[in-house]
Amino acid sequence: MTQQIITPEQLVRALQQGPVDFNAVIQCIDHYYTFTPTAFRNGALANPAGSNNGSCKILAFAQLHGLTETATLNAFGDYYTQDVLQHPQAEDHQNIRNFMQQGWTGVQFAAPALTPKQG
Repeated sequence: MTQQIITPEQLVRALQQGPVDFNAVIQCIDHYYTFTPTAFRNGALANPAGSNNGSCKILAFAQLHGLTETATLNAFGDYYTQDVLQHPQAEDHQNIRNFMQQGWTGVQFAAPALTPKQG
């Protein structure tokens, strides 16, 4: 059974309500946007272009749509709700953990990572 791809507008509304499955978020982004691997900084964490592409896509999408920190964290799905929130002392998922501490003030992209696909 194929999962239907949600539109960016549906995704934004869903993220404002609560966590969304990470794979559904990435599927929406990949379907509606052209991704260019881009270096980005998230708090103290420097991500070279091509590394942590999932975080890059989510943060770029959230920034493009003016999402709040909470709605942005919801885009990480279980990585946020299970791995990070239930294990606050762990060292994994540094992009999520840094974003929780720094919010949007800590996020900087070297160049635009997402461009809406035409048509």
